[in-house]
Amino acid sequence: MHRIFLILTLVIICSCTDSTQPKPSGFLALEYKQAQYSRVDPDCPFSFEKNDFSDLEKDNPNQPCWLNLNYPGMNAKIYLSYSPVENNLRELLIDAQKLPEKHTIKADLIEASIYENKTNQTFGNFYNVEGDAASPAQFYITDSTSHFLTGSLYFEVKPNYDSILPAANYLKNDMRHLMETLEWE
Repeated sequence: MHRIFLILTLVIICSCTDSTQPKPSGFLALEYKQAQYSRVDPDCPFSFEKNDFSDLEKDNPNQPCWLNLNYPGMNAKIYLSYSPVENNLRELLIDAQKLPEKHTIKADLIEASIYENKTNQTFGNFYNVEGDAASPAQFYITDSTSHFLTGSLYFEVKPNYDSILPAANYLKNDMRHLMETLEWE
């Protein structure tokens, strides 16, 4: 009887430890260099400031003002396409507004925000796309008379919204900065 009491006491003492707690969910702690911008003049009828972390590339020799801002560290590109306005503003606007709609199948939300800068004569829309869509952000900008520029952000990986969110937010800020600093020539 004495042994049973001793064993029972030992079991009770040994079992009185902290209970196992589940670990809290972890998140990636991705950090990117603080953006530093420089003005670029890509030999097109516009200039803008780009992040020094990106490389400016000519996309198409037949379209000299179709440019890419390549972000090699993020495996991402912002595709820029320039078109002159030649009595086709309505068609250009319709095409630019259809582009985000192509992502509605995978997108959870597409939020459009109007952009206007009367000083630089730049007007347009910025589209923030949430969800597993191929492009997390797009924009168009125009002066309504002569110039029209569209931009689309793409990652060169299969879209996974949670994984690319920190990089997408960083690049969306670069896209907004590009819009704010764009000047027509």
